[in-house]
Amino acid sequence: MINKFMILVLSLLVLGRAWAEAPPNYPFIAFDEGLKQAKAQHKPIFLYFGRFGCAWCDEVNKKSFSDAALRERYIKDFVLVYVDAESGKKLRLPSGERITEANLGVRYKAFGTPMFLYLDEDGKELARIPGIQSVQDFQQYDRYVSEGHYKTQTLGQFLKGGK
Repeated sequence: MINKFMILVLSLLVLGRAWAEAPPNYPFIAFDEGLKQAKAQHKPIFLYFGRFGCAWCDEVNKKSFSDAALRERYIKDFVLVYVDAESGKKLRLPSGERITEANLGVRYKAFGTPMFLYLDEDGKELARIPGIQSVQDFQQYDRYVSEGHYKTQTLGQFLKGGK
């Protein structure tokens, strides 16, 4: 009986490593609070849709979001919002409507995680990035949004070298 208990405990510890939340050491906030801050600070939003148990989220957190320079850059350039795409946690939209984080994921069509959206201060989508991304990828997306390239070209055009 003790052996089965030890195996269960060890299994839970191993599985726990694959569970992902917002990257540590980043000031991620709730979506409704993020909209308020973005308007007040006139900054775009970096919206990270993750979920409990997402190994890919965990990987991007460890490989990309552990980079100190990226962390500093994103804190400076964006209001950082994390949403659990499967959560029942309630939030309030600017219209006053109350929905869950999972409902927000459906509205933004975040059907896989991780999903990264760059939004203007009103919540309008500027860019959508699915899956695992490198530090260099995130730096490019930051430039695309923070330098205003989204106003004149698609993300694809920008990444192909359009100025």
